[in-house]
Amino acid sequence: MRVRISNSYFDMSSAAAKLIASQLRNKPDSVLGLATGSTPLGTYRELARMHKEEGLDFSLVRTFNLDEYYGIGPDHPQSYHYFMNENLIKHVNIDPRNVHLPDGLAKNIEESCRRYEDSIKERGGIDVQLLGIGRDGHIAFNEPGSSLGSRTRLKTLIQETVSDNARFFKTLDEVPRFAITMGVGTILEARHIILLASGGEKADAVKLAIEGPVTTEITASALQLHPKVTAFLDVAAADKLKRKDYYKYVEEMRQKFGQADV
Repeated sequence: MRVRISNSYFDMSSAAAKLIASQLRNKPDSVLGLATGSTPLGTYRELARMHKEEGLDFSLVRTFNLDEYYGIGPDHPQSYHYFMNENLIKHVNIDPRNVHLPDGLAKNIEESCRRYEDSIKERGGIDVQLLGIGRDGHIAFNEPGSSLGSRTRLKTLIQETVSDNARFFKTLDEVPRFAITMGVGTILEARHIILLASGGEKADAVKLAIEGPVTTEITASALQLHPKVTAFLDVAAADKLKRKDYYKYVEEMRQKFGQADV
């Protein structure tokens, strides 16, 4: 796992956006796996800026989101459909037909999840998967205890996740208790995974995910099994890493010898 530590959230977001932009320039019809939440907002803003000011082209890009709340429709202001449209999709030239999210109103959940998996495979798999990380170390909505081989499915959200998401709703009772999420196994099939983490409240989870044992209790730890993961962290999120000086040294050497983007 490559660990890149930035001095600020802006620098972290910009570095992640540059990597994604490089992917799109090298392969214009890339398949991107996208995440919601506050952490990727800076990356999405930078990608939108690159489109507007540098001509970054999204016209052939296909996207698949990690998850969606179950029980609310795409027009709900707290749905992830709405989030993605407001924060990225409407700001770039992506074809709306190429934007895919789980169906939060699916009547046959198992069939809907199977079709979602099939759609990813039909488009050649995900080239770059963007991830955030929960305070308990979860990725997507793969809560502690999730199988590391899991596929897209309906998942019951733990109380901590419900409480964390309550700030987006008027009352705690309005927060969905279920979500449809890509599984850990689905995520690990992406060719390149980008993990974003910002803030001191994520430091414990980051430490366990990157330097702890691989365990279902910290589903992000499964990323250690993947051959190509880049973790973009700000200083606060990296604070508890035992080997952070080594990670910084690696990046210095990459810069010095012209291997920064390899």
